Amino acid sequence: MKHYAPLSLAIATALAMAVPAVAQQSTEATDEAKSLERIAVTGSRIKGVDLEGAQPLVVLSAEDIKNSGAGSLYELLKDLGQLRGGNGTFSTSESGATSTATPAGQSAASLRGLGPASTLTLINGRRVAASSFAAGTQNFVDINSIPIAAIERIEILATGASAIYGADAVAGVINYILKKDYDKAEVNLSYANSTASSDEGTANLNLIWGQQVAGGNLTVFADLFDRKDLRATDRDFTRTPILQSNYSYLPKGTPNIYYFSTRSGNEIATPGCPTPLVTTEFGEQICAYYPNEDDVLRSPIKSASAGLMFNKDLNTNLNWQTDVFYTRTKSTAVSSPAPINQLNDAEGAWVPENALDIFPGTTRDNSFIYFGDDEIYIDPFFSPTGQRLWGFQFDARFTEPRTVEVTTEALRLVSALSGTYRDWDWESAVLVSRSKSTQEAVAGIYNRYKYHAAIAGELCSDGSIASRSGNTLSCATGTNLVGFYNPFLQNDATNDARLALAQEVPTRDGLSTLYGWDARISGDLFEFRDSFVRAAFGAELRREKITDEPSENAQARFDNGYLVDVFGFGSSLSSASRNQAAVFGEFYVPLTSQLEMLAAGRYDHYNDFGGTFNPKIGFTYRPTDELVLRASWASSFRAPSLTQAGVKLRTTTARYDCSANEVVNQFYCGGQGGTGSLNVLELGNPELQAETSESVSVGFGWSPGRNTTVTVDYWQFDHKKLVDTDMTAALARSITDVTQRHCGLVPEGATGISLNPDLAVGRDRFNICEVLDSAGRNLTDPNANMQQILTEWVNSTPARVTSLPLFRDHVILLDNVGRQQVKGIDTRLSHSFDLGQGKLGVDIDWTHYLSFERNKAGSDEIESLVGTYRYPRNIANLRLSWRAEDFFSGLGVSYTASYADDISRLRLRELEEMEQLGVLNPDGERQVSSWTTVRGYIGYDFKNATVSFNIDNLFDRDPPRVYGSSRGFDSINHNALGRNYRLSFSYFF
Repeated sequence: MKHYAPLSLAIATALAMAVPAVAQQSTEATDEAKSLERIAVTGSRIKGVDLEGAQPLVVLSAEDIKNSGAGSLYELLKDLGQLRGGNGTFSTSESGATSTATPAGQSAASLRGLGPASTLTLINGRRVAASSFAAGTQNFVDINSIPIAAIERIEILATGASAIYGADAVAGVINYILKKDYDKAEVNLSYANSTASSDEGTANLNLIWGQQVAGGNLTVFADLFDRKDLRATDRDFTRTPILQSNYSYLPKGTPNIYYFSTRSGNEIATPGCPTPLVTTEFGEQICAYYPNEDDVLRSPIKSASAGLMFNKDLNTNLNWQTDVFYTRTKSTAVSSPAPINQLNDAEGAWVPENALDIFPGTTRDNSFIYFGDDEIYIDPFFSPTGQRLWGFQFDARFTEPRTVEVTTEALRLVSALSGTYRDWDWESAVLVSRSKSTQEAVAGIYNRYKYHAAIAGELCSDGSIASRSGNTLSCATGTNLVGFYNPFLQNDATNDARLALAQEVPTRDGLSTLYGWDARISGDLFEFRDSFVRAAFGAELRREKITDEPSENAQARFDNGYLVDVFGFGSSLSSASRNQAAVFGEFYVPLTSQLEMLAAGRYDHYNDFGGTFNPKIGFTYRPTDELVLRASWASSFRAPSLTQAGVKLRTTTARYDCSANEVVNQFYCGGQGGTGSLNVLELGNPELQAETSESVSVGFGWSPGRNTTVTVDYWQFDHKKLVDTDMTAALARSITDVTQRHCGLVPEGATGISLNPDLAVGRDRFNICEVLDSAGRNLTDPNANMQQILTEWVNSTPARVTSLPLFRDHVILLDNVGRQQVKGIDTRLSHSFDLGQGKLGVDIDWTHYLSFERNKAGSDEIESLVGTYRYPRNIANLRLSWRAEDFFSGLGVSYTASYADDISRLRLRELEEMEQLGVLNPDGERQVSSWTTVRGYIGYDFKNATVSFNIDNLFDRDPPRVYGSSRGFDSINHNALGRNYRLSFSYFF
């Protein structure tokens, strides 16, 4: 059995103080964990079999958790090599106010970088209801809802386990084992913060009490957790943009005049920009926006948990155990202020011509506004009530960031009976698990119709839009018109009050429920070669249901031309339920005195997509008492998540990669490369198939002495039929498939790309649908020569138009889009020295990724990800621990290898700036530096109390610069918090 302690380290000062990390468990804790694990080990349902060393299992003991200084499960797990690499494991650093972001206050664990939906989360060997708010369309278990105070140990099996546990165990299983049979009481209090001048404080209080009650053991716990936010403006290296060219053309507060409205064809800044003007690649001087201004690097969280575990022997052969806990979490998430678009969501909102009268020297004639040295076209546009007004276009975003508050309540109840019958162990349990989330937008969300009505002077004092009869506007009785809102007028109370009338408060309600029943038996089948062939059999029934419903003002509707009532606020509308039944069998066969086999098979049947059988087989060979060789092969699967199966119409944004597909680059990016983002509608796909995977693990464990253990394990996963949307592929397909390109909005019931049939450039208007190839065919003809149409389009429009004009609300299906294959090696060395006065522990673990390959978006071409952005090749940890009677301390080092910066997706202007800064190598590439941090802890056990002090990132190292990230660093593999500490006090009575 592989035992793992997260990072441990000790730093002593002249005053005998030190700082935190994660400690090696004591010998007593190790022995206790081993005895428990031989009863029931994650990865096998067979009880009573000594599986020590048979599986590459990572175990975090109660002592590890105590010494870690972690205030949450994410903090505890984030440095494990098995959970690093790629974008899978995420925290509240990825939270945001839009549906594409991580739900506020939630975190997920992902093994081997295969995604959180490919990691099965268990509590005491049984499932947990997924979060009702998906991350994109991937359902996941929110580990923030699992109270760390209730956990006795954690077992991590990072290899395919569907043959034992069913769906979602593609990359493996994380099993959280709760405390039970507790016979004392303790109070734990901790406070954590960074050493920076800003305040990111975290306070944690929990109580655990256990006693004999009604002939059984009752364990009760309660936990309170409160953490403040961390903002980009709180750190020097994120306060300012990493590149000046990382700007957006859409400033907040002070608009730019849209380039289509200027005679020069340039974007024009208006007076009042709060930051220095930026010179663009077109030589313009504009007021720009940088997202770091409003970026929240770590969302605030408040949570409260309570629960109990009751265990009672009803007679000598019958035991009853019930676990129940409840968690309530509240968090706030922020995204950049929403862009202000036209009524139809096209760029460049319209404003009446007198908006510029507030600036001295502005004059006009019938055709132009003369604004300084610039001439601005005056053109007609229509208001929400249908008035024909005259004005011009502007570029801006709202001043307030989009802000949502999310409250999540998680409830879990398991009641089980277990016993023995004729030397067979049996167990049966019922499970009820529920996750309920509510979301409310509290700032920065505005109704598009009310906003444009305010600009046109059509908004009433109750926030309603006036009715119009001829040229007369009227409001309901008791209300009146509030006058024109001017987006160019800043810091005016009356003007701001008019804008406030357009604010909306969209809500979102989600509910995820899981009901289950299982029964299992294990015991000896027959005697074989002086030992016994043992087996486990079981059956499960499960019903899951998820609903995720935003308020109507946040939904896209076919009858409204797909427009969402509010600006920049996509939401998911989905509803699905599923019934599942399964049977499984597992066999332990001692083939010889040295060779053992463990084989398992499981059949699952789903009422919505059918059945699947998944086997697993493993061998353990012990040539000597000191050496064990092990190997296993397994197949696994992941059924399409309920959100993926039940998406009705999901408004979101989708990124496309011009550097990954030359067709997309040529037709939709003007050959400029980089990436883009589009408003899209996602639809569920009834033809979705389950994702499948095959995993292989081969390794050995060697113990040359009582205090030394070395383990080396090779592992690989071949993950196929991944479910996702692929915007790059959808764009590429539209060039060759006429059914996937549409003039204007995509018709109801169809899918594909929407092209703008009415592109306005100043006073000129252009229609891509009227452009013909040499044979007189337009783009709706299946035989159209799209290359000729592109060339004709570019030649007939202004120089700034270099690609096909995308419109909005492209409709794409979820699909099985590709595959990924990952291979690597885990190595661990553990040794302890008994020095008489105390015990010194040395622990080294190292995860080495040999390869991580997957098909490029929109292409069958395979790309190698190891060593690229967010895929470090090597992750390593060194821990030293020292215990001398009641004193304990530790020292540790965490290492993340270098990898390539994500610059291929940058714009040309950003690459040119990097070249000027001299940060590119001769090949035009850049490496993100490796990152090494040091952490430590020191503590003392009194008779009835324990005091400990932990410190992380002791030398206050900033994360490495990443030019390919708008944040300037990698928020998945690195951390912006800096040096931080935790002081903990526990009292036992």
